[in-house]
Amino acid sequence: MTNLLLHSMAEFSEIIMPALRITGAKTVVEVGAEYGTMTRSLIDYTAGAGGSLVSIDPAPSQGASALFDAHPHARLIQGLSLDALPGLQADAALIDGDHNWYTVFHECRLLWENTQRAGKPFLAFFHDVGWPCARRDLYYAPDRIPAKYRQPFSWDLGMTLGEPGVIEGGFRGAGVFATALREGGPRNGVLTAIEDFIAGKEDRLLWANVPAVFGLGILFDRHAPWTQDLSAFLLPYHESPLLARLEENRLACYLRVIQMQDEKEQGRVQSA
Repeated sequence: MTNLLLHSMAEFSEIIMPALRITGAKTVVEVGAEYGTMTRSLIDYTAGAGGSLVSIDPAPSQGASALFDAHPHARLIQGLSLDALPGLQADAALIDGDHNWYTVFHECRLLWENTQRAGKPFLAFFHDVGWPCARRDLYYAPDRIPAKYRQPFSWDLGMTLGEPGVIEGGFRGAGVFATALREGGPRNGVLTAIEDFIAGKEDRLLWANVPAVFGLGILFDRHAPWTQDLSAFLLPYHESPLLARLEENRLACYLRVIQMQDEKEQGRVQSA
């Protein structure tokens, strides 16, 4: 199923890389290296900018880890973002780690504290601000989330468009991640975490939302020297109705593929 699904933050390279150039970012923090697809682009970018890259991932793939061996300006921290981010200074951050309220809210808080301490403008790119993670927590390691912030969850049940609960089948983690049993409500989902972080800072931050490939959010300083140029660049993508329709169609088609695969597998079981 995975081979059919565009899911990487690297799909937004045509937006992220120009945005980094517009802002003059040299030092970059990446949370969530996964297979290193986005990491490769960031290594090349920071090398050309005369800067540095720090990637944070508790369990990077072997391929992602190997990328850092040949690039002294890039460093891998094999650990949790909430442990690694305090005091880590950067001009920009890319957040594509654990997709739940607790983790993302506290990543935002730590990034904000770092930029305020250093006197830097805030600039962060967030993946998975659209369905299904916008208003629903996913957990790679539920035991790492304090119980009072953790939604009831399932490792086996899945999600589908238009259903706030969970179903047999649907889009699911297949043992890789657990799914909150309900969509919506307080302290639930990536977009909810970002909105809760922004609350009270509306006069200092601007938000752009690209509704494609599970959603890209860009949160940035309202008063930086580059704010006007970055805003003009992002405006055609921000909450584009066309992109939103294409994304809904993409998800509906993929969910149908999952359904057909499940039906085929069920047929095998019944005939065995």
